[in-house]
Amino acid sequence: MARQLIAGNWKMNTMPDSAKALAGALAARVGADGAGLCDWLVCPPFPLIPLVAEALAGSAIAVGGQDCHAAEAGAHTGDTSAALLVGLGCRYVIVGHSERRADHGESDAQVRAKAQAVIAASLVPIICVGETRAERDAGRAGAVIESQLRGSLPDEGEMVVAYEPVWAIGTGLTATPEDVRDVHASIHRLLSDTFGPEKAATMRILYGGSVKADNAAELLATAHVGGALVGGASLDAEAFWAIGSAARPAP
Repeated sequence: MARQLIAGNWKMNTMPDSAKALAGALAARVGADGAGLCDWLVCPPFPLIPLVAEALAGSAIAVGGQDCHAAEAGAHTGDTSAALLVGLGCRYVIVGHSERRADHGESDAQVRAKAQAVIAASLVPIICVGETRAERDAGRAGAVIESQLRGSLPDEGEMVVAYEPVWAIGTGLTATPEDVRDVHASIHRLLSDTFGPEKAATMRILYGGSVKADNAAELLATAHVGGALVGGASLDAEAFWAIGSAARPAP
């Protein structure tokens, strides 16, 4: 399996001073030693990307965007293109996060178009999928996730998938290792059917949903878990370091 990716989604948090301090603390904590543990990534709010990238320069931590528009440029007030994120030093872009799907009504087709734009810009999309509590309780989790994947995945290119059960994001609730194992196994099967077993074996499937230092080791050791998409805990340098330190040894 590919080296695990530990990605921090800062969401709409931090101000310039606190973002710079957090990035500096992460760079100092990861240093050269942490480079061998896993691949590291942080996705700050758009206006803070240049500041954070500067603070992380020379470290093993990559910078990414939290979203992008499907178009390369144009009359799209308030949006950001993947091409612009390239110019700011980004390497990844999160697309289809449940908060974007819910708050902005983004469809699978829109997520797919964004992922295609990210790949066209030579970046790597992190394509998010996940079910609500009501969907899980109704026994529809598998069907919902499969539908989201089939509608959101591009036809080709390097990409990462992130499974984030909506009911576990920011709630303190976490899917059990057994649930994570089953969902990730089904995602892996779909990826294998879609792209072929050889490519699927190299594709990382992240788990996200109240990942913390005290549950990271168990979650990251679960079959088909290729890393973690971390929310609140990524805003604490020591907690984020502890999660990355729990990553499965790199092959």
